[in-house]
Amino acid sequence: MEVLSEAQISRRTGGWITFPFIIASSVGFTLAFGGLTSNLIVYLIKEFNVVSINAAQISNLVNGAGSLAPVVAAIIADSFLGCFTIIWISSIISLLGAILLALITTVDSLKPTPCEFGSTSCTPIPKIQYVVLYIAIALATLGNASLRSSLTTMGANQFDKPKDQGIFINWFFFFVAASTIVASTAILYVEDNVSWKAGFFICVAANVLGAAIFLLGTRFYNNSKPEGSPFTSLARVVVASIRKRKLPLPSTSEDLYQGLMLVEPSKTCRFLNRAAIKSEGDVKPDGSTAKSWKLCTVQEIEDFKTLVKILPLWSSSFFLGTTIGVQGSLSILQALVMDRHIGPNFQIPAGSMSVFILLSSALFLALFDKVLFPAWKNLSGKSLTPLQRIGVGHVLNFLCMAVSALVESKRLNLAKSNPGSIIVPMSAFWLVPQLALVGIAEAFHVPGQVSLYYQEFPLTLKNLATALISVLVGIAFYLTTAVIDVVRRTTTWLPGNINDGRLDKMYGVLVVVGVVNFGYYVLCAWFYKYRNIKEVVDHKDSPFHG
Repeated sequence: MEVLSEAQISRRTGGWITFPFIIASSVGFTLAFGGLTSNLIVYLIKEFNVVSINAAQISNLVNGAGSLAPVVAAIIADSFLGCFTIIWISSIISLLGAILLALITTVDSLKPTPCEFGSTSCTPIPKIQYVVLYIAIALATLGNASLRSSLTTMGANQFDKPKDQGIFINWFFFFVAASTIVASTAILYVEDNVSWKAGFFICVAANVLGAAIFLLGTRFYNNSKPEGSPFTSLARVVVASIRKRKLPLPSTSEDLYQGLMLVEPSKTCRFLNRAAIKSEGDVKPDGSTAKSWKLCTVQEIEDFKTLVKILPLWSSSFFLGTTIGVQGSLSILQALVMDRHIGPNFQIPAGSMSVFILLSSALFLALFDKVLFPAWKNLSGKSLTPLQRIGVGHVLNFLCMAVSALVESKRLNLAKSNPGSIIVPMSAFWLVPQLALVGIAEAFHVPGQVSLYYQEFPLTLKNLATALISVLVGIAFYLTTAVIDVVRRTTTWLPGNINDGRLDKMYGVLVVVGVVNFGYYVLCAWFYKYRNIKEVVDHKDSPFHG
C-alpha cells in the first residue's frame, strides 16, 4: 500500500483514516458469518439429524439468499437510508442471528436430543426447534449479506481519487478472503473438535467486535446522501414505454426528450424510444421532467438497451455458478464419508474442504496477473478479452464435473467393497482436484464478467457490474437447489445416504448440460458486438483489469 501523506491522515472525514475501522469491522463480520455458515451442512446433519441431501439444499438456499440480499440492501441504501444506516441495522440483525444460534447450543429446550451420526433411530425433533433454527439462520444470512455490499460501497466512497478507491477495494477483498479462510479452518476446527457452543460464541464475539469497531469510526466517515438507485431509472424506462405504447414513434430525434445530454437514439428495441416522447404536462418550464415515471431521457433509454443487449451473455453464466453451488455443498457430503485424517490424530473438518476453491482461485489470480496473461500477450500480440476469459471458465467448469464424476465413481466402488461402513477407506484429498478446478475456473470467469460489464456499461450503470454478479450467483444457487430436487424426484441417485446413491451419474449429467451451455455461450458471444473495441483491446485503466 502507498505511504500516506500528512494531508490524507489529517482529514477529518473520509480518506485513509477510515481504512482501519472499515477493514477491521469487515474482518469481524466475515469471521462471524463464515464460522456460522461454512459448517452449516455438518451442523444440520450431526445436530438436527437432517438428511444429508436436505442439508445441502438448505445450504444452497442460504447461499442464494446471501447473494441476492446485497442487491436489495444496495437499492435501499442508494434510494433511502444510505450505507451507514444499512450497516449498523444489518450488524444488529446478524448479531441477533448469531446469538440465537449460540443459544440453540446452550439452552436445553432449544437443543436437539443427541443422536449418533448415521443412526436411523433418532428421537424426533420438535418443530419449534426447527423454527428457531431457521429464524436464526435467516437473520444471520440476511444481516451479513447486506453488510458485505454496503461496507464495500461505503469504503470506496471515502476516497475521491479512483486510484485510492482501487487500492482500498483490493485490500478490502484481500482481508475478506483471508478472514474467510480463517473462519473455514480455525473456527470450524473448534466446532468439530471442541464444541459447537464454543465455535458459535466465537462468532458472536467476532460480530460484536466488528460492529463496535465500525461504530468507533463514526466521526471519521464521510457519509454520502442517498442519490437514487440505478435500478429505479431502469424501471422508469419500462413503465414509461408501456404507458406510451400506443403513441406513434416520431420520425426525428428532435421530438424526443434529451435532458442535459444530446444522444442519438439507436434503432434496436425502438419501441422503448416511446418512453422519451414528450406529451403535454411531461416537462416543466425549466426543462426538467414533471412526471418522472412517464418521461425518460434518451440517455436513460440507451442505458436500458445496453443492459438488454448483454442479458443473453449474462444468462449463459447461470450454470457457472451452479457448478460452484454443487461442489460447495455435495463435496462436503462426500468428505463426511471419506477419510479426512492427516496423520493419526488430526482430522480436517468436512466444511473446510471448500477452502481449496478459494486458495486455487487466489493463487491463479496472482499467476494470471504476473505470469500467464503477460505470456499470452507476448505470444499472440493481444490481450485476453473478457469474453475469452469467460469462455475458458466455461470449459474448465464442465471439465471439473467430469473429474468429479470419475472421483465419485471410484469412491462408490470402494463403498460397495466395504458394506456396512459409513466411512469409505478413501482420502478426502481425492476431492481437491475438482475443487481446485472450480477455483481456477472462477478466477477466469468472475473477473472476466465484471470487466465486461464495467467496460460495456455507460457511466450511469457502472455500479451494476458487481450487482449483476451477485444476482447471477444467487440465481445459480437456487438453480442448484432446483436441479438437485428434480434429480431426487425423478431418479434414485441421491438418497439420504450418498453411499447408496449414484452421485457420479448426476455429475455426468452436469457435464452434458455444461457442454450444451458452453455452446449457447459461444453463440451469444459470436453475435455480441462490443460497445467500444478500443476499451476491450486496452482496458488497463479499468479497476478490474487482470
